[in-house]
Amino acid sequence: MAAVNAYRKTFSNKQRVIEQTPDPAVREMLLHMQEMGLETVFDRFDAQQPQCNFGLAGTCCKNCFMGPCRITKKAPRGVCGADADLISARNLLRHVAAGTAAHGARGRESMLALKMAAEGKAPIAIEGEEKIRAVCKTFGIEQEGRSLNELAGEVADILLADLSRTVPDKHRTLYAFAPKERIEAWEKAGIMPLGPYHEAFESLHRTSTGTDGDWRNCMHQFLRTGVSFAWSSCLGSSIAMDSLYGLPQRSTSKINLGALRMGYVNIAVHGHSPLLVSEIVRVGRSDEMVELAKSKGAKGIQFYGICCSGLSAMYRYGGVIPLSNAVGSELVLGTGAIDLWVADVQDVFPSIMDVAYCFRTTVVTTSDSARLPGAEHYGFDHEHSNIGEINSIARKIVTRGIESFVDRRDIPVKIPQYEVEAEMGFSVEWAGKHFERGLRDLADALRSGKIRGIVNLVGCNNPRLVYEKAIVEVAQILLKNDILIFTNGCASFGLLKLGFCSKKALDWCGDGLREFLVDQPPVWHLGECLDNARASAFFSGIAAAAGAAIKDMPYAFTSPEWSNEKGICAALAFRLLGINSYHSVYAPVQGSPGVAEFMATGTKEPLGSEMVVDVDHISLANKIVEHISNKRQALWGE
Repeated sequence: MAAVNAYRKTFSNKQRVIEQTPDPAVREMLLHMQEMGLETVFDRFDAQQPQCNFGLAGTCCKNCFMGPCRITKKAPRGVCGADADLISARNLLRHVAAGTAAHGARGRESMLALKMAAEGKAPIAIEGEEKIRAVCKTFGIEQEGRSLNELAGEVADILLADLSRTVPDKHRTLYAFAPKERIEAWEKAGIMPLGPYHEAFESLHRTSTGTDGDWRNCMHQFLRTGVSFAWSSCLGSSIAMDSLYGLPQRSTSKINLGALRMGYVNIAVHGHSPLLVSEIVRVGRSDEMVELAKSKGAKGIQFYGICCSGLSAMYRYGGVIPLSNAVGSELVLGTGAIDLWVADVQDVFPSIMDVAYCFRTTVVTTSDSARLPGAEHYGFDHEHSNIGEINSIARKIVTRGIESFVDRRDIPVKIPQYEVEAEMGFSVEWAGKHFERGLRDLADALRSGKIRGIVNLVGCNNPRLVYEKAIVEVAQILLKNDILIFTNGCASFGLLKLGFCSKKALDWCGDGLREFLVDQPPVWHLGECLDNARASAFFSGIAAAAGAAIKDMPYAFTSPEWSNEKGICAALAFRLLGINSYHSVYAPVQGSPGVAEFMATGTKEPLGSEMVVDVDHISLANKIVEHISNKRQALWGE
């Protein structure tokens, strides 16, 4: 356990966050909430120390009731005979199954909504005609003489079939969209999936009591499940959302807590499911609701985004102000400025209820998958049988926000005066129109060295590191070295709030990147965490334009602060493409020599990628720069 103990010594704490966070609004709110006696995620992290060595090392097993078992020198095997490698492999496999289910479950909601809208069973407009027709072309679907609804319905059926397939057959989305070279690599490795439902099902089966006793076989299924995550839970879900709600629109927004507006009915949307959020925003902007709010003394209705629901709503509808990722959600509530908090699924911590109660903020949940004790519930039922009532549900929620505004007139408000402007809504489709020769211009810029490389910087946040510091400082080093950055999801909030998604950030770039971008920000915000699919589409398209395999291009993936199952899946998805992943938080495998080695280099030979972990994020960033240079040397001799 020596390695684990050394790693634990690098962990951050609340005081370090207060002293070192790059966001002054975070510092101000942490001190404010401390004065009020309100705890945050950082207090609870400190209270958990020292965390369990066996859990950190991945050598604790709770899969049956003969345990829990932990691996020590005295007891090198669990009751069933599982050793450290098997226990660690089984734990990881369950993590990747959970991450696959997480993205897939919310993607299913959009797929179902697309199907129901196409069939006239849900009063939802289909806004993504451009995306639907492009997808139909890729799938080889005949479009002549067919209505948009017919095409949308067929796309939805394909996506749902790929998601839930049980009878062995080709995964249509994967074979239609994945690069041929990658398909050949996955087929050779024997990791082609049936679909997320089956692979998650199979992963849980293999890790049940007395089933798969070969850790290498578990890791083989780990890779197969990762492929299903990338090309169905992630890409399939992204296709459904773009088909239903339309492609991202380039837009600008004020970011950070200073953008909170006094005197308005302030409604925050928090989570990952866009279906009801889109209708809530539409209803809340109606003349009827705005006039109702004004009749109660408000200036109007303003929407804010927490986590991915806010990012998705921002780039599609505009005017939804992103404020924070999940870890900072308590700080937003602590301002006292929010009247209604609308929570759907994922990265919604139960602790928000304590802070909401202190400020009499009404919390509403909208999914049967994610209830909160003490919250009011207005949402779709388990079968989505009431999706036809989406408008009336949204009206109830917005009306509840107006009522909460009236009830909270005497609540004191503290808003840190920090805000910046950020640009969002980048996509492959935008690049195809913006640049004279589309992605070929990006490929040529890479070849010439104006862009030295491209890095996808994403992931959730983890209090083991100083909040958002690693993300921001890694980005600074990459930009200085002429490396273009893609970002999305929780990690992107630090970059949004600190000005990296603004043209002003060009001043932080090397000469080549600044010259190429001209008036575009050097960090391209692609959207929510599901929009890793946009990053992979960029990587694939630019590689094709350069005439090279993805694995040979000067690319990298980094999630310095990754913290959950979806984070493991995202990193795995890019490694499956042949792109190295870089982190400052270890996966729970340090107690397993075999699995630790597999996670680091096990995909090098079959897939062309490795995982690099360095708790010193400055060193990590420099390793990315070195990797980019090595890739350039191997591909172009410079």
